Amino acid sequence: MGSREAEGADSEQAADGTPGALGGESRRLTREQLFTMAATASINFSSMICYSILGPFFPSEAEKKGASNTIVGLIFGCFALVNFLSSLILGNYITHIGAKFMFLAGMFVSGCVTILFGMLDKVPSGPVFIGLCFLVRAMDAVGFAAAMTASFSIVAKAFPNNIATVLGSLEIFTGLGLVLGPPLGGFLYQTFGYEVPFITVGCVVLVLVPVNMCVLSKYDSVPSKDSFWKLILLPKVLLLCLTIFSLSACLGFLDPTMSLFILKKFRLPAGYVGLVFLGLALSYSLSSPLLGLLSDKLPYLRKWLLVSGGLMTALCFFMLGPAPVLHIESQLWMFVLVLVLVGFSLGMSAIPVFPEILQCAYENGFEEGLSLLGLVSGLFNAMWSLGAFAGPTLGGFLNEKLGFEWASAIQGGWALLSGLATGIFYIAEATKRSSSSSLQNPSGTNEERTHLMSSES
Repeated sequence: MGSREAEGADSEQAADGTPGALGGESRRLTREQLFTMAATASINFSSMICYSILGPFFPSEAEKKGASNTIVGLIFGCFALVNFLSSLILGNYITHIGAKFMFLAGMFVSGCVTILFGMLDKVPSGPVFIGLCFLVRAMDAVGFAAAMTASFSIVAKAFPNNIATVLGSLEIFTGLGLVLGPPLGGFLYQTFGYEVPFITVGCVVLVLVPVNMCVLSKYDSVPSKDSFWKLILLPKVLLLCLTIFSLSACLGFLDPTMSLFILKKFRLPAGYVGLVFLGLALSYSLSSPLLGLLSDKLPYLRKWLLVSGGLMTALCFFMLGPAPVLHIESQLWMFVLVLVLVGFSLGMSAIPVFPEILQCAYENGFEEGLSLLGLVSGLFNAMWSLGAFAGPTLGGFLNEKLGFEWASAIQGGWALLSGLATGIFYIAEATKRSSSSSLQNPSGTNEERTHLMSSES
């Protein structure tokens, strides 16, 4: 039902002159679609650089300013918590605010507060520094939520039949941001000090605002009566939200903990710590387009990608330390190899989630349009942000109390839970469908037999 409605929407858009799907009558991208991809790629790239640039040096810098591991985890987690609340609100009101305005305003706010974050080393140590870190990160989270919620909605509106393929392709730029952020941040910090990484990245984001103002099309829509509660209370959507939460919690756990572990365990300088992040970011960004294409071309594989990706992520986090119960000495090459596998497994689960939620919404009678896309985008970003809050917060606490090895193994429990729960749900769903079809077939056979006998007589 969802695919038929999406195809119908595609044909309607083609008739109106708005961009159709990649897989429609013509596989050539229109100028408007190309500009849409360029604009959304720019926010993926710039937002991930802003997010990941802190990893190699901020935890150690914050410790010098009197922040404990738990406080550092809360500073990382504060961004996600505010992002969670903002995404739910902004996703619900995207048709009132306007997708393009929300996109551009989010970028502008994010660029400004990134520059402000670079000035925090000038403030006194202790409560003042910690309080301002929370405030600036919260402001950044509102801008990030606005830009990303609008970005997901715009992409889904422009490419209704190939959402996973396009989102997977855009994850290349997410990966590039994750790849370049840590080493760029580590290099600039080592060479020029604390302020320069944030000022440089913030200025780049601000330059992209007028560029996207010129190239991005305006998307309007009529508000619908559908709500977040109606969407999130669907059993399948609830499980998919658990999947999003678990993946984000695992990834967010690494932000305040991994750089400290690498510095202490392998004794690498800050500039090289960022290079270790390459293993995860490169594998995720390079595998995402392939996984997105696979998800769109073979939709029945999405469920298996979700389940196997969750279980594989859980195994990788158990091996990341590795867990002390294995009695394996941690080595740098093994640590990087596990990070590569983590990146691939995260892509297996993350890429199919958005089209699965959208298809489930169509099947349950939600109206097609920008309003629904805003709800799904806001829900996706909200659940991701909730996991990104729980991951660093719980991770910082566990790392302080138990050490990185046990903390990473425990954190993998989120992915294990979501993988098992999703697998059980899909098995139960398949069993229910097969039993209902077997009950319907005998009656159809009897009706055909009766019809044939009456014809013969």
